Amino acid sequence: MSLFITFEGPEGCGKTTQMHALAEYLRRQGFRVLTTREPGSTPIGERVRAVLLDPAHTEMRAETEFLLFSAARAQHVAQVIRPYLEQGGIVLCDRYADSSLAYQGYGHRLDLDMLRAITRFATGGLMPDLTFYLDVPVRLGLERKAGGAGDAWNRMEQKEVEFHERVRAGYLALAAQEPERWVVVDARPDEEQVQAAIRSALAARWMEQKGMP
Repeated sequence: MSLFITFEGPEGCGKTTQMHALAEYLRRQGFRVLTTREPGSTPIGERVRAVLLDPAHTEMRAETEFLLFSAARAQHVAQVIRPYLEQGGIVLCDRYADSSLAYQGYGHRLDLDMLRAITRFATGGLMPDLTFYLDVPVRLGLERKAGGAGDAWNRMEQKEVEFHERVRAGYLALAAQEPERWVVVDARPDEEQVQAAIRSALAARWMEQKGMP
């Protein structure tokens, strides 16, 4: 059984933590699960990631940003995601093409139709079966990032609050356009409550169609 699930959200929403928690839960149920992320997850993608997220690259144009993300995504789909799906596995991905629509489209205000066309080319049209959007108010999310014990802020995270507000609004617009694919999860409660909501939504959406637990 192949299944492609993506996790999206603004900064500080906790999507990475929730993705790995769901992966462990599914593995305990006996499923073959691969966790991956964008940009990255291939040698080429990791190099592109380093360029994209380097805070020193303040001169990077939005068009350059999007095309770099797309190049890494093309490699990621061909080298990692499609092969695992073709073997019947479940792929959980920390960000995917919807991030580009939210960040470069709504955030940077690039033309959405153009972004979608380039994305179809880069991915060969591969779309997620299910997308979890973990929603959190922008200022709360940024406060979580600032108070975390992880890496220093990257180039995307240090953009102005107004940019992140546009990104969040973009995500909500995308979710409203495809309610059959998107599940909006309130990411403000504690990690256990958020994970419970994700598992419940997964069971409700896919138990009959995909034989999920």
